[in-house]
Amino acid sequence: MNKIREVIAYKHYFEDFLKGQTTKVQDKIFKIIEAIETLERVPSNYLKHLTGTDGLYEARIQLGSNIWRVFCFFDGNQLVILLNGFQKKTQKTPKKEIEKAERLMSEYYQDKANKHGN
Repeated sequence: MNKIREVIAYKHYFEDFLKGQTTKVQDKIFKIIEAIETLERVPSNYLKHLTGTDGLYEARIQLGSNIWRVFCFFDGNQLVILLNGFQKKTQKTPKKEIEKAERLMSEYYQDKANKHGN
């Protein structure tokens, strides 16, 4: 299968989140990631822009009545970076989770700028 996008994880956050999930959930998460990597247009039930944020998206994983969210964003055209994930217990995505993701996103860009010596 041809990859349209490269999906990379920023630091250890996504891995930490993954480790805490059952194999079933992990499989489902990998399926969604594969869809994000290979589909020209990713359906919004897989990947949705978070209203009121500066480019933050959530990858949406659902298994039965359980819902998980993994935050990500595009760096340039291709790259989707996976940040912190959490299990969703309420209708609305908790503000503190969004704030954490936004913090990680700016951290990512800072690291990147430092690497390139800007």
